[in-house]
Amino acid sequence: MIEIERKFLVKNDSFKKAASTENRITQGYLSSVAERTVRVRIKGNKGFLTIKGASNESGLSRFEWEKEIPIEEAKKLILLSEAGVIDKTRFEIKMGNHTFEVDEFYGDNSGLIIAEIELSSETETFLKPDWLGDEVTNDIRYYNAYLSTKPYNKW
Repeated sequence: MIEIERKFLVKNDSFKKAASTENRITQGYLSSVAERTVRVRIKGNKGFLTIKGASNESGLSRFEWEKEIPIEEAKKLILLSEAGVIDKTRFEIKMGNHTFEVDEFYGDNSGLIIAEIELSSETETFLKPDWLGDEVTNDIRYYNAYLSTKPYNKW
C-alpha cells in the first residue's frame, strides 16, 4: 500500500500515438489537507474512493488505499467534494516494463499535461521517452489536490 511514483511535465502530445488506453476522469476531494487526501474518482463507468497519506522526505513515496465503489455512489460523493473538481483524460503508455499514466487537464487546468510512473523502489531505473519533460515529483503545485484549489491557469 506504499505508492512510489515520479511525476514529469510533458513537452508535446506525441505520446498520444503510443497510448494503449484513454479514459476521461472526473475527481473531487472530500479532504485535501496535506496529511491525508480523500479523493472520489469517476473513471469511465467506474467509481473509486482513494485515501493518500503525506509524502515521505524524498517526495517519491506515500501510503495509498483505493477501493472501487458503485458509480452511482461516486457521482453522489462528487457532489459533496470541495470546490475545484478535476477534469482530465488519462492516457496509458507502456514503455519497457513500466506504464506511464499521462494526464491531459481541462477547465482551469487546461494546457497542463503531466506524466506519472509507478516504481517498485525509489532507485529503480526506467526508459525515458523523448516527450518527457522536467521532473516535478517534489513540486506540490502538480499534485491533483493542489490543482483543485489553485488551478494551473491562475498561477
